[in-house]
Amino acid sequence: MSYKAERFLNLASLDYAGKSEKELKLLCRKVLDDGMHGLCFSPYTEGQQPGDQISEEQIHKRMKIIKPYTKWIRSFSCTDGNEAIPRIAKEYGIKTMVGAWLGDNPEINEREVAGLIELAKGGYVDIAAVGNEVMYRGDLTEDELLSFIHRVKEAIPETTVGYVDAYYEFRERPRITEACDVILANCYPFWEGCDLDYSLLYMKDMFRQAERAGNGKKVIISETGWPSQGTNLEGAFPSFVNFMKYFMNTQKWSEEEDIEIFYFSSFDESWKVGDEGDVGAYWGLWDKDEKLKF
Repeated sequence: MSYKAERFLNLASLDYAGKSEKELKLLCRKVLDDGMHGLCFSPYTEGQQPGDQISEEQIHKRMKIIKPYTKWIRSFSCTDGNEAIPRIAKEYGIKTMVGAWLGDNPEINEREVAGLIELAKGGYVDIAAVGNEVMYRGDLTEDELLSFIHRVKEAIPETTVGYVDAYYEFRERPRITEACDVILANCYPFWEGCDLDYSLLYMKDMFRQAERAGNGKKVIISETGWPSQGTNLEGAFPSFVNFMKYFMNTQKWSEEEDIEIFYFSSFDESWKVGDEGDVGAYWGLWDKDEKLKF
């Protein structure tokens, strides 16, 4: 291999050549034990899905599991029991990015935004995320989303407010980018069919695109991850080994360049197969039975 090619691969990922699966598991466990910036919190146990009421007991159980490994958690909703997640996180000394889930149901949207504002006024929100991939799904118009963002900013002026979407949406929708205090970019090389060997370079490019769109605003990677099993998407192959390598590459980059990343996700959730196919159930560091995968 030429020096140039070798250097490119080193930029693309860590060197795992010759490592057995057992050795990778030990390395991965060390990376986890060293801690990470943030985790996306998965509240739904087997048989549950969004819209079901979740209990404080199940939130406590999972919060105890992840507490030693993360400084922040990200939640996705402020209704149906999810509003307890940031309150409980604070009990464990964990900072919070709290999301109001916005969709095509006006009544639910109003409840979500009201819940987010109430939690922020109570001191439970470090970053408020007004909507998640709403533009990507096409659930609201830009003007409708902007109205919610401005309403939240006016209600909780001391709280950092942003919006979560795919990194490229901030390039294509400058009015939304301008309205945000912080850019919350979802960056998934897997969903764009990227080979694992080049996925870190790909994610770095996604991040830089969001940075350029933000024009000086802080960018946080609000989601990234790799499934541990399932069907491939073009050159992106789910596997246990690829899952571990991607996790380690991501955390090393986060540490070396001080990039704030919320890793997706904490626990496997079977309900996600409905939207994402078989890979949807396998994004967690812990499985659906709350057992660490490595």
